[in-house]
Amino acid sequence: MTRVDIFTDGACRGNPGPGGWAAILVSGPHRREITGYAPETTNNRMELQAALEGLRHLKQPCEVDLYTDSQYLRNGMQSWLAKWKRNGWRTADRKAVKNADLWEALDAEAGRHTLRWHWVRGHDGHVENERCDFLANEAIRLRGPVPA
Repeated sequence: MTRVDIFTDGACRGNPGPGGWAAILVSGPHRREITGYAPETTNNRMELQAALEGLRHLKQPCEVDLYTDSQYLRNGMQSWLAKWKRNGWRTADRKAVKNADLWEALDAEAGRHTLRWHWVRGHDGHVENERCDFLANEAIRLRGPVPA
C-alpha cells in the first residue's frame, strides 16, 4: 500500500468571509500542492475542505498520515464523528451538526484509506504547515475581492 503524508490548512478573511484551503501531498520523491477558494465561508469549513480535497486526490487506497493545525478537524474525525452518525448527524444536545455536508464527504473519503490524524501547532515553524498557511491565504488573495 502506498504511503502518503498530507499536510492541510484552511484560512478565512472574516468568519464568515472569503476563504482558502491548501493541501500538500508527499509520497516518496513525489510532492503535489493543491489549493482552492470559496467566496463566502468559515475557517472551519476551509479546514475540512483542505483535508477532503487532499484525500480526494488519492487515486487508490493508501496509508495516510494527515497533519492539521485544526483541533476541530482532528477531534471531529477521531472522537465526534461516530457519535454524530449514531445520533443522525445531531450533537449530544440534539442540534444539527455544523458542516455536516463536509463531515459526511470526509468520512466517505477517509474510509477508503488507512488513516492516522496528527495535530501540529499552527504558526509555530512547522515547515509544511507554514507552507499550507501561505498557500491558503494566497488562494484568498489571488481569487478574492479586490480591496477598494
